Amino acid sequence: MPRRTATMLASTLMLIALLCAGIFIEVPYSEMSPGPTVNTLGEHEGEPVLQISGRKTYPATGNLNMTTVRVTSADYKMNLVEAVYGWLAHDNKVVPHDTLYPDGKTEEQSTQENAEEFSQSQESAKVAALKELNIPVKSWVIVQSVLKDSPAEGKLHAGDVIRAVDGTTVKAFDDVAKLVTKHKPGEPVAFTIVPAKEQAAAEKEKRTPTVTKDITITTEKSDDEGEDRAIVGISAGTDHTFPFTIDIKLADVGGPSAGLMFALGIVDKLTAGDLTGGKFVAGTGTIDDDGKVGPIGGIEMKTVGARDKGAQYFLTPKDNCAAAARDVPEGLTLVKVDTIDDAMSALKDIRGGDTADLPKCTKS
Repeated sequence: MPRRTATMLASTLMLIALLCAGIFIEVPYSEMSPGPTVNTLGEHEGEPVLQISGRKTYPATGNLNMTTVRVTSADYKMNLVEAVYGWLAHDNKVVPHDTLYPDGKTEEQSTQENAEEFSQSQESAKVAALKELNIPVKSWVIVQSVLKDSPAEGKLHAGDVIRAVDGTTVKAFDDVAKLVTKHKPGEPVAFTIVPAKEQAAAEKEKRTPTVTKDITITTEKSDDEGEDRAIVGISAGTDHTFPFTIDIKLADVGGPSAGLMFALGIVDKLTAGDLTGGKFVAGTGTIDDDGKVGPIGGIEMKTVGARDKGAQYFLTPKDNCAAAARDVPEGLTLVKVDTIDDAMSALKDIRGGDTADLPKCTKS
C-alpha cells in the first residue's frame, strides 16, 4: 500500500475513532437556546393570554412579548460532540449542568419550582400593574409553607394569615423573620393568626375575618452552619385580593422572568390607547409588588428569540444590560429598565417616535 494511501486511511480511522469516542463520552454540561416568545396582548393556543373580567378593558395593538429560554432536561446526558457543537453555535449556550440544576435537582423538582415561581410572578405582575394605575389592592402576610418536622408543624398551616408576632403588627412578609430572630433558640414566640379556612370563607362572603387565634411556638436553632439563629420553620409570603378578575393563560412556561411583560400587558388592556403605538416590543424581567424589575438568566438567548420573531425593542433589566449588550442581534434596540415606571416611560417614547433619548444598554 502506498505511504500516502496508508496515511490517509490511518487518519480517517483515527477521526472515526475520535468521533465515536466523542459520542459516547458524557460531559457534565447542559444547553440553553432561544425558546418561544408570546405576545401578552394576543392569543396563545386559541385563547387570550390575558383575560380580565369585572372591569372595562380596551383593545390593544402592537406587541408586548414575553420571552423564554429552552434548556435541556435535568436527566439529559450531553456527549462531547454535542458540547463542542453547542460551544461553536452562535445562538446556543453550553453551561455547567449544576448551573441549571444545582444540588442534584431532578426534572420534577425543577418543574415544580418553576411552576411556583411562575405563579408568584403572575401575582406580583397583577399587583404592580394595578398599583401603576392607582387601583387599590388588598394585601396581607400569610404562612407560605411549613417545614416538615419543624416547631411550627401542626400549629401553623399554609394560608394562615399572620396578623402579629409577639403583639407587634406584621406589615410585610419579611417582618416575620425579623421578629422571630429577635429570640434565642429555645425561647417561645407568639403568633396571632387568622386560620386559612376563616380567611377563605371571609373572602368568599366579602366580609372581614372574625376568628383569630394566638399560638405559641418554641423556636429552635437554624441548621445553617455557623449561625445561632432562632427559627420556627415557616416561610412567609404575601397574598392579595383583587377588585376584579385577572387570569393569565399560558401553559408550559415556568419561572419568574415574564413578570414585567405581564404587568405591562395588564396595564395596556386596562387603559385606552396603545402602550406600544403598534410597535413590536419584547422584553423580560422579574417584578415585585412595588414594580421593581429584577434580572433573569439566559438574556442572550431571549434577545435572539425576540429578534427572530420581529421585535424592534427589547426591555432589558438593568442588571442584565452589560451581558445583553455584548452581542446584540442586528436591528434590535436594548432598552434599560429598573422599574415598571421606567418601562412605561420608555414605551411613551417608543410610541411617540422619540427614541433618541431612550436609556440604552451598554457593555459596561
